[in-house]
Amino acid sequence: MLRRILDPIGEATGVEVLTGGMFATTYRVGLADGTRVIVKTAPADTDRLLTYELDLVRTEALVYGLAAGRPELLMPRVLHTDFSRRILPTDVVVATHLEGVPVLGRTTATGESAAEQPELLHDLGAVMAHLHTVTGSDFGYPNRATGLVAPTWPEAFGLMVDALLTDADRWATSVPSADIRAALHRHRAALAEVTVPVLVHTDLWAGNLFMDPATGRLTGVIDPERAFWGDPLFEFAGADQLGGGPVPTALLDGYVSCGARLALGSPAGDTRLLLYRMYIALVQLVEISPRRYAGDWVVAHRGAVNECLRAALTALGPAVRP
Repeated sequence: MLRRILDPIGEATGVEVLTGGMFATTYRVGLADGTRVIVKTAPADTDRLLTYELDLVRTEALVYGLAAGRPELLMPRVLHTDFSRRILPTDVVVATHLEGVPVLGRTTATGESAAEQPELLHDLGAVMAHLHTVTGSDFGYPNRATGLVAPTWPEAFGLMVDALLTDADRWATSVPSADIRAALHRHRAALAEVTVPVLVHTDLWAGNLFMDPATGRLTGVIDPERAFWGDPLFEFAGADQLGGGPVPTALLDGYVSCGARLALGSPAGDTRLLLYRMYIALVQLVEISPRRYAGDWVVAHRGAVNECLRAALTALGPAVRP
């Protein structure tokens, strides 16, 4: 089936399944001309998707298309798509193979995490700034079939949160829904300060980054399938999904070095960052059941995510219940 998908590009001579992702299935395919391409497919079991995850691979193709001709965004190029679902029962995106090595798990000569090195963080901040120059017409997820789109950011973000709370009910996941809705209501004015929908990757953690092992510099960015049109501040929460402390200075320096404006440090900006950390923690908590996570790590992961959610809600103000 992959050979048939790749017919418009070339003859597939070897296929390797890439591991590490928790949503899509990804293959590295060698072609007869010696080149390698990446083939990404969405889960075929759509009954186990969260609301926002509908047709996510199509969003990836959209973002790569928007990044075409923008080498500063460090993203692959789309070579082919198949959304017919006739060959495979799912959407397929074929993209160029990035050079470099994954940042996740890589250390420096002194044993420090490569993901925390100032040079790489500065490069990542610059990519964020360039990405946020791409603007849209509405807020929310690009796929309108999700229903998570609105003309204002408070409306769109409210729909996004409500969809997650509905998903939590569907999968019998206990979450503090009343406290979350109360936090949204209290801080609507802070959300309303965002008036321009910019392209936000939302998932720029080390697992989606590539680097040059010789220089330690950032060389590639992948997996923009969860991208939406929204507040650029969300990017800092997405880059550190279990974090709760200050955003790294090197990351902020890289961001402002490209002329981007930074809302952090203002009451509204700091509040929005907390709301986005709340949202990301909620996503990670709700997805555990439909994705059927299993293993010794799940208990610790659930505890860490719950702690992030509680910390964000505490910082956002008093709980609804005593």
